[in-house]
Amino acid sequence: MLKEYKTITEVAGPLMLVRKVEGVKFGELGEIELVSGETRRCRVLEIDGSNALVQLFESSAGINVAQSKVRFLGRGIELPVSMDMLGRVFSGMGTPQDGGPDIIPDMRLDINGVPMNPSARNYPSEFIQTGISAIDGLNTLVRGQKLPIFSGSGLPHPQLAAQIARQARVLGTDSNFAVVFAAVGITFEESDFFISDFKRTGAIDRTVLFINLADDPAIERISAPRMALTAAEYLAFEKDMHVLVIITDITNYAEALREVSAARKEVPGRRGYPGYLYTDLASMYERAGRKLDSKGSITLIPILTMPEDDKTHPIPDLTGYITEGQIILDRELHRKAITPPIDVLPSLSRLKDKGIGKGKTREDHADTMNQLFAAYARGKEAKELAVILGDAALTDIDKLYAKFADSFEEQYVSQGFDENRSIEKTLEIGWKLLKILPKGELKRIRDEYLDKYLPKEE
Repeated sequence: MLKEYKTITEVAGPLMLVRKVEGVKFGELGEIELVSGETRRCRVLEIDGSNALVQLFESSAGINVAQSKVRFLGRGIELPVSMDMLGRVFSGMGTPQDGGPDIIPDMRLDINGVPMNPSARNYPSEFIQTGISAIDGLNTLVRGQKLPIFSGSGLPHPQLAAQIARQARVLGTDSNFAVVFAAVGITFEESDFFISDFKRTGAIDRTVLFINLADDPAIERISAPRMALTAAEYLAFEKDMHVLVIITDITNYAEALREVSAARKEVPGRRGYPGYLYTDLASMYERAGRKLDSKGSITLIPILTMPEDDKTHPIPDLTGYITEGQIILDRELHRKAITPPIDVLPSLSRLKDKGIGKGKTREDHADTMNQLFAAYARGKEAKELAVILGDAALTDIDKLYAKFADSFEEQYVSQGFDENRSIEKTLEIGWKLLKILPKGELKRIRDEYLDKYLPKEE
């Protein structure tokens, strides 16, 4: 029988203080029973002697301090897991939202998980094909990697997230691939878009969705990404699946963390975020990867909107330190109707060299990638020069590079949100674009590849 406490002394926003408790642990779940018989959930945030500070999952409205009772359940937040999760939609607290039955669990897992021991990690090396040229060709995603997408308010990151979830696969292991998608603090409209898009394309069958709406409590925003990672750990390390985890939007998660921190009257860090934001983000991101003794893997794509498009804002700044690169969406490209508007020059995948080449993508991938980067960078410089000095100031070769930059954006980067390109198709488009430049300019590609792959004159 669980012990009940009628010692609530204070309620402040999402926090409540319970005095004279015994044997209560940090992170433990609790139930508050109101005078009406209604129960609400809470979680222990802090223990100070016999005082417990708890965080409410629902509203504090209607809690009678003198007459309400609190029970502590002796366990943390757990997610019931089984293979039946695939194809289902859950709330940020793991309860089914699709009208289907509750999951009959194989096991119940604590959502806080255990960080992966660095010595038990296997190095990411296999190529994941997203079907998006700007990622596959130039900033390649590798199985077990953490590759965030930095976006801005109003940019089409929801469509890009849905496209990656729909198209991503590890080549040669089609049947053993799953997607865990967590939408954090989104609007009902966005939620409807994700669910209907996955159902329309059939991607729902291999996907577990966790949907947390903007009007749900802050605690649910904090638990939703951990629910997703817990489901991914089960599928990857218990069922040997390759799992892609997409979390959007990490900024909403950090805002919820700041809200709880302010309610606890903690000393704020940069921009009012708690000083432990780095540690907190790392405790999530570092759950992705490959283990030496496991066939499964977790690849993580966190998506975050940069406030005021500022890369130095604490959320993208700290995320960049923890993860292996970033894909950056650009407002200027979006204005030009380039979709997806990925700016390939500041984007970076630090592990791309490990996932490309003979036997993984194709032997010419590394050389063409380097040449495309160099040519696009020079083309952008030529276009900037033309803006200042006029086209007459450009040499003939500079004009070719400027033409290359425009064609590169229109044909290589821009592909819409429905086209799924194979890596062969991406490389073929790259070679066609390089044909714009004289052969003598292609100094980063080996002669044997030029002879083999460069399109011949018609």
